[in-house]
Amino acid sequence: MKFIEAMKLRSKLFILFILITLGLFAIGIMGTGYINSMKKNIDSLYFGSLIPITELNEILQTYHYDLGNTVYRLSRDDIQKDEAIANIENALRIVRVKWRSYMSHFKREDELQYVEYVNSEIYSINNYFEKIAQAVGSDSTLRHKISVSTLEKRLSVIHKVLQKLIVYETKVANYERKTFLETYDSIVMQLGVILGLIILSILSISLYVFRSIQNDQTKLELASKKLKIANKKLENASYTDSLTNLHNRRYFNFIYEKELKRAKRNKNYITFMMLDIDFFKQYNDTYGHVEGDFALKSVAKVLKDSLRRPSDYVFRLGGEEFGVLLSETDESHSARLAREICNAVRAREIKHEASKVNQYLTISIGVVCMIADEKLDEELLISRADDMLYRAKESGRDRYIITTKLKEPEAKVKSA
Repeated sequence: MKFIEAMKLRSKLFILFILITLGLFAIGIMGTGYINSMKKNIDSLYFGSLIPITELNEILQTYHYDLGNTVYRLSRDDIQKDEAIANIENALRIVRVKWRSYMSHFKREDELQYVEYVNSEIYSINNYFEKIAQAVGSDSTLRHKISVSTLEKRLSVIHKVLQKLIVYETKVANYERKTFLETYDSIVMQLGVILGLIILSILSISLYVFRSIQNDQTKLELASKKLKIANKKLENASYTDSLTNLHNRRYFNFIYEKELKRAKRNKNYITFMMLDIDFFKQYNDTYGHVEGDFALKSVAKVLKDSLRRPSDYVFRLGGEEFGVLLSETDESHSARLAREICNAVRAREIKHEASKVNQYLTISIGVVCMIADEKLDEELLISRADDMLYRAKESGRDRYIITTKLKEPEAKVKSA
């Protein structure tokens, strides 16, 4: 070890080159065997297990045969309340497990946005079944108020969404296998040539390194600074929604906990708003996804223009859902901001002929505003805002509802 430490840097690099060269020869010997093994693994992955497709089909079957059938029987008094609730909870657990497993598989960039959309749809329909279980659990007479048509509509939507994903996964599997088989033979032939080119490249690069070792030190320092800048830009990009240029869900998860802890520490107000574009699916169906993207950008611009403080955070949580996180903003100011946002979106006069509340595009907002303390639960704050958003929609949309209590059933309903 002392001998190596005493050697000059050039000698160390030369030894490193020898080791790399020997390693490349070893890779060449093992390469053919590994490629044959890789071929079997690819075939097994796409046509042996078809895990993603199996998981999606199981989710689809759970919705139709477990959840759908249970709720339908519940509405007809064909099943006991406790058994129905247990069936719903067990089926939802299966759906979540299978969906998490599917999400853990590799996803291509071109499918990420649709997968996020499917995720939001699954969250929505799961929430629908959870509310049915909760409602029936608190009052068994509510089973007669279950709308079978609403159930069928919900199941139809999730069926179409998941079926589209299943078709996509099947096509990808076929395409990947076809592509691999086309390139397999050429890879084997090119392996030796590539190894030779790599060795020649390493020889040339090493010779250059030997002649310019001092200059390289300076270049490495400069490259390190540039890399830090690039990493910072990459980090910012990973926290930004590509369509609206707002913060994305990932950044929300990062900043929400920090801001909540800061508010608790300082005993300050914290406000969370959950916003949703009214009848956005109908808007997309009427005007197309290009206009739908324009509508999302328009709402994002309203949020940016309305919330300019450095401590105001605006997020696109997914689909047509947005979030706003404010600190040191009391109830009256939070309500004023929510009202201004509703009015500003409506004032843009974006035509929405399929809307049932206005001729122009509108939004609904659920707002929770309170002084943070140690009892404040971060999950409950989000859930409460979601409840307020739901009540705003139930109250007629194109409005906001604000509450200052996490467990208080009453809230202040405000029509924008």
